[in-house]
Amino acid sequence: MKEKTVQFRQEKNVGIITLNRPERLNAINSELLNDLISQLHVAREDENVVSVVLTGAGKSFCAGEDLTETKSGKSRSQWEKEINALQETQRAILQLGKPLIAAIRGYAVGGGLEFALSCDIRIAAQDAKFGFPETGVGLTITGAGTKLISQLVGLGKAKELVFTGDIIAAQQALQIGLVNQVVPDTQLLDAALDMCERIGQNSPLSLKLSRIALDEGLHASFEQTLALEARHLLACVTSVNQEKFVARKLAQMKKKSRS
Repeated sequence: MKEKTVQFRQEKNVGIITLNRPERLNAINSELLNDLISQLHVAREDENVVSVVLTGAGKSFCAGEDLTETKSGKSRSQWEKEINALQETQRAILQLGKPLIAAIRGYAVGGGLEFALSCDIRIAAQDAKFGFPETGVGLTITGAGTKLISQLVGLGKAKELVFTGDIIAAQQALQIGLVNQVVPDTQLLDAALDMCERIGQNSPLSLKLSRIALDEGLHASFEQTLALEARHLLACVTSVNQEKFVARKLAQMKKKSRS
């Protein structure tokens, strides 16, 4: 039986989604996009999953568009289907409702970089490489990458990366704010899981609402943000689980004061 191009497994309260075309550096084709959307839905619906890691099998995170398929020719209809699937992937990530951590090794370029940018936090191995090579092959960014890259590194640097198609290394990506952390290659997944462990100690409802507020706050007015945050706080304080998190935090503080 053929393996899925995207796989899902659970480790404690963390869902791990793995792009699984290692022989093609996890390059994007229609099957991978459809499988990724499906596994994002699985992660969203699993109540035991508090946070999610997105990574790639083998040597790379995702090398973007599979140019061997592009070279053989695609009809306009095929391109339209791929565009819809790429954009639906970004919608599925936005609607995930849980923190999404990218664990990146090797290439994260083109559509692969867009996948990484759409994650909430990016942890890169030392061998990771980032870039938008689209202009060099006569294509353009499709999955809101132009918006996401500008928010992270600023408009000027975003234009430089997009216009030149330059591929940058992990340390430079860290310097410009493209990634949150760079770790040795052998520690990549452990670093992502450690981040998820810290996140997973917190309220799933608070995490979900905070993620919404941070994302929507990028294009909301100050008053809209205040109103949204007020609704979110009221939702939290009326939650049946909120008192449990307060009690646990007080116990942790008491333990620290004794030590």
